[in-house]
Amino acid sequence: MKKLLLVRHAKAEKDTGAKDFDRPLKYIGMQDAAFMADRIRDKSIIPELIITSPALRTKTTAEIFTEHLSLPQAGTKKAIYEASEKTLLKIINEFPDECDFIGLVGHNPGIAYILQYLTGETREVHTSTVALIDFEIDNWASASKGLGKLVYYSSPNEN
Repeated sequence: MKKLLLVRHAKAEKDTGAKDFDRPLKYIGMQDAAFMADRIRDKSIIPELIITSPALRTKTTAEIFTEHLSLPQAGTKKAIYEASEKTLLKIINEFPDECDFIGLVGHNPGIAYILQYLTGETREVHTSTVALIDFEIDNWASASKGLGKLVYYSSPNEN
């Protein structure tokens, strides 16, 4: 069995004059990311490792999650930035099989698209939203359309 935790980056600054790739998190975004990391920790939803886009806002979100979940530093994969659902699936299919539970921190619309592709469930994926998907598979290469089951979904504005 494999588990995938999808995380959309926290709320970022919009008009910084910087390139999109270099947009930092807003203060509220940092608070939301910490809140969500604590929420999943309290529910014992703790991945073995986290892979993130190298964009500043996703990398910072991943750092907050790894700190709050006592995980090693997140790995980065440039292809996650602006990834389509097809690209995200390829990344997931290449995850190391020795890890059964991996977190992926990325961007919309890709995160929403891959969630729908893997589970058949259409959800609004706001900033700092987390979605836990279970797969009845033995290796990541087998992850495919409709094989995942959405077992946990939460965002900061829910109780």
